[in-house]
Amino acid sequence: MGVLDSLRNLLRRGPAQPDPEALAREEALKARLRERCARFRRLLSANKAALEGMSEAEALLSGGHPFGMDAVRALGTRVGASVYQMVRELNALSGNAYPELNDAFRRVHASMEACLPRREHEEDVPLILPLADIRLQHMPLVGGKMANLGEVAANVGMDVPEGFAVTVAAYERFMLHNGLRDAINQRIQSTDLESLDAVFSLSASLQQLVQGASLPPELESALEEAVADMQRRLGPDLRLALRSSAVGEDGLGVTFAGQYRSELDVLPEEACDVWKEIIASKYSVTAMSYRFQRGIPDEAAPMCVGVLSMVRAEAGGVAYSRDPVAARQGREQVTLNAVPGLPQAVVDGGMTPDVFTFSRTNPPELLERQIAVKPFRLDCAPGCAQGVRRTPLSPEEGARACINDGQALHLARLALALEEFYNEPQDVEWALEMRDGASCLVVLQSRPLSESGDTAEAGRAEPLPDSIPASAILAQGGMTVSGGAAAGPLFVARKDADMLSFPRGGILVVERAHPRWAPLLPQAAAMISETGGMAGHLASVAREYGLPALFSLPDACSLLADGGMATLDADRAVVLRGEYPELLAGHEKPRNLMQGSPVQETLRSMAEYMTPLHLLDPESPEFAPASCRSFHDITRFCHEKAVELMFGENADVDQRAGKQLKAGVKLQYWVVDMDDGFSRPVTGPVVDLRDIACEPMQALWAGMTAVPWAGPPSSGAAGFMSVVFESAMNKDLESTAPAVMAEKNFFIISSKYMILQARYGYHFCTVECLAGDNRHENFVSFQFKGGAADAQRRERRARLIAELLEAEGFRVDVRKDALFAVAEGYDKEETLLRVRILGYLLIHTRQIDMIMLEEARVAAYRTKFEQDIAGLKAK
Repeated sequence: MGVLDSLRNLLRRGPAQPDPEALAREEALKARLRERCARFRRLLSANKAALEGMSEAEALLSGGHPFGMDAVRALGTRVGASVYQMVRELNALSGNAYPELNDAFRRVHASMEACLPRREHEEDVPLILPLADIRLQHMPLVGGKMANLGEVAANVGMDVPEGFAVTVAAYERFMLHNGLRDAINQRIQSTDLESLDAVFSLSASLQQLVQGASLPPELESALEEAVADMQRRLGPDLRLALRSSAVGEDGLGVTFAGQYRSELDVLPEEACDVWKEIIASKYSVTAMSYRFQRGIPDEAAPMCVGVLSMVRAEAGGVAYSRDPVAARQGREQVTLNAVPGLPQAVVDGGMTPDVFTFSRTNPPELLERQIAVKPFRLDCAPGCAQGVRRTPLSPEEGARACINDGQALHLARLALALEEFYNEPQDVEWALEMRDGASCLVVLQSRPLSESGDTAEAGRAEPLPDSIPASAILAQGGMTVSGGAAAGPLFVARKDADMLSFPRGGILVVERAHPRWAPLLPQAAAMISETGGMAGHLASVAREYGLPALFSLPDACSLLADGGMATLDADRAVVLRGEYPELLAGHEKPRNLMQGSPVQETLRSMAEYMTPLHLLDPESPEFAPASCRSFHDITRFCHEKAVELMFGENADVDQRAGKQLKAGVKLQYWVVDMDDGFSRPVTGPVVDLRDIACEPMQALWAGMTAVPWAGPPSSGAAGFMSVVFESAMNKDLESTAPAVMAEKNFFIISSKYMILQARYGYHFCTVECLAGDNRHENFVSFQFKGGAADAQRRERRARLIAELLEAEGFRVDVRKDALFAVAEGYDKEETLLRVRILGYLLIHTRQIDMIMLEEARVAAYRTKFEQDIAGLKAK
């Protein structure tokens, strides 16, 4: 006689004649069922966590939200741990029936680990490389800046400063000598890099850590000897320029413009200390924020340093071989930016430069010159002092052109020659130095020109539409450095502390276009500066980010100090009070800064072993551990077999422990009582809803039946064809729902706990709830995925449900058509109310994915849902 037959016989005799042995067997059976249900619940929880991680990976790859390599590693670890738990729980449920799953897990996990970058140490790389020996192929050893400079000197025949590069090997030796790598990684991993406040604190601690470290003796000796050799050749009055040259700079499809530090007019004896300052600048707020936004991990950008003889410039600046603003308007021209003295005032945005425009013909023809009033010049400090000094200029001096037309023509030829050599437009930093009474043109840097951004030159755009009154103009003029239009609240920033208050989507207004403001650009809609030109570092970053930007707008901070919503039309060089959609239409959205980055490509490679699903048919001989090629395959296999073990035809827990629910509905529900979920002993194969003592299940059922379902919405031809196409193309619409679940929906219950796994048409859901007297333990969670319509309609339905649940106190995460929601910490009645709301939505959001592109009908359904939910709450 079976266990349940004994229980039935016992129950027929009535309570007056208890059978202790039968009661013991019943309790043992329930204890075993509780244990198995607990394992099954843990497997389901791990399945949910694994699928959430996979959805997160897909969302990161498809969205523009920045993330770091630490997030990639953590995501892989989290998904791997969840999948491993599923394997462990399934083997525990099955008596270790699937030992091959461990091999499949190890195989997939090893493939994912192999995707993570591992930097090889350069054992044979010298600590110092003379500039004369450096070529483009040395870029991985000396960084892009020094590699390009060596190439220009050797193969283009242009003058460059003398000097040497301190290589990646020196950087690695320094980090290893002081144990800095692990210490830095730990601090970065524990910091929220999206919080500027946290980044400021992290930056200060990391820079202090680097500057307080000692140089390895062999590196200190090599540096001192190389500098001494330069002094012997160039004379005792030698001054140095130490310039950052990070590996990957200008070589990862990003500019790093102004992100790292350079020090000018350095005394030779200070070279070692200043080298450490350059290394420390890798951890400035600007540099760390930039790498995070561009998806570049810390280890992908080791810092090399160029040690060069200081050029005592009479004038300097930046030349663009192809103007990135004019090119968007179909005008091909060379643009030169020039200031008196050192070119630092151009790249740092400290003043508005002289601008010379040339044709790109051979020879170039001068098209236009715009001579600005320069208030000062930067020069090397005189005598024994070191550093850069600012010398004020009189109005007459400042109004004079800092180079003549002949020098400008020579610069235009040089820029075009460098473009021809590199076969792409160039951004050239230059200086004019007096040698033996004659001016000599010196190339300080040549790099690929960043042309990103929806740009148009100021003054060449169409006039403002007649619908915009003149009274709306807050400011007009200036120089367009990155075109486009955007709207947002005006925010004037004058000091670093203001960065912490900057509103996302605001228009940043500053006095000086200094690179220190770069961390705000990913949050900004647009920016405006009183100074600066197109060749400044901040302008380059704005174009790289596709951010409308207007520089050299006089008195911008005072004109725009009142704040409020405004529209910047950088193409027309005008700032308007209020928002004008007609000016915003047609402009490109900011580009996905993560696209093609090392971090994103690493995640993309890992995702190939994480998210694809190859096991589609449970009846196929290929549905086996040996066929698992991804973590998704393993989760599918584990979920399928676990449900089969718990509820299938050959379940080794007596299937009769599951009772069919009698509630007068067409859908089949089966109920498994873990402990005290029935109000009385139920001996037959059917349990009446009135005998369910589980409060969460009763609440869910009350919500499901509170408002009669009117049936699926009638859909137009497009919605109907979307369902037909999706059904025809996707034979396994619900990859997480096993075949048995297509026919049966299961409740597992006790008096205070419930988990429902159900399939309604083409979507699959899980509802779990604990509702007792301890509010700190109470929760209700909801997982929903799928549908029969196309992806866009399914995703819109998920977002609609999310918005309804968020209004009722749920914490919701939507990733594509998958929704995860949880409400916790409420008392029992408040928890059960939210379960009733879920029950209502389960029934009434069925099949509405078909009409989710019909805005009016969606709005009507939303109103009905909100009204019905209000009615549920009123009861």
